[in-house]
Amino acid sequence: MLMPNTQAPLFSLKDQDGRLVDLKSFLGQKNVVLFFYPQDETPGCTAQACSFRDNYLGFTTHNAQVIGISSDSEQSHSAFKTKHQLPYPLLCDTTGEVAKNYGLKRRFGFLKDRVSFVIDSQGVIRHAFSSQLQVHKHIDECLRAVQQIQLPR
Repeated sequence: MLMPNTQAPLFSLKDQDGRLVDLKSFLGQKNVVLFFYPQDETPGCTAQACSFRDNYLGFTTHNAQVIGISSDSEQSHSAFKTKHQLPYPLLCDTTGEVAKNYGLKRRFGFLKDRVSFVIDSQGVIRHAFSSQLQVHKHIDECLRAVQQIQLPR
């Protein structure tokens, strides 16, 4: 897993609506909270996604864009986003290439990592947190990290 003070790998992936989202487009403008989760509509992933939703204003207040990413399809993401009224994009890493570039692995050959990264507006990873079971702690860790990043002047 990539650690703080390393440059975040750039990527361009389709979101739930088929639009390309490019990490580079946020550089110089916003911080990014990028959370990798295993699968739409599983209990832990739903709790995590909804917790990011419920705390979304806290992230936007600190100039941060929340982005969820998993290997699910556009159709799956679209249904998940609509059903749970998620205000942020869900990106489709169907090949797993972006997860691999961020150092994520599969546990026991099938269990996908649950990792969150806070990336500052210069593209540097400022915080990384990994926990398969502490889904709500991802939000607490990321919110604390974005609060510590100074807003651009």
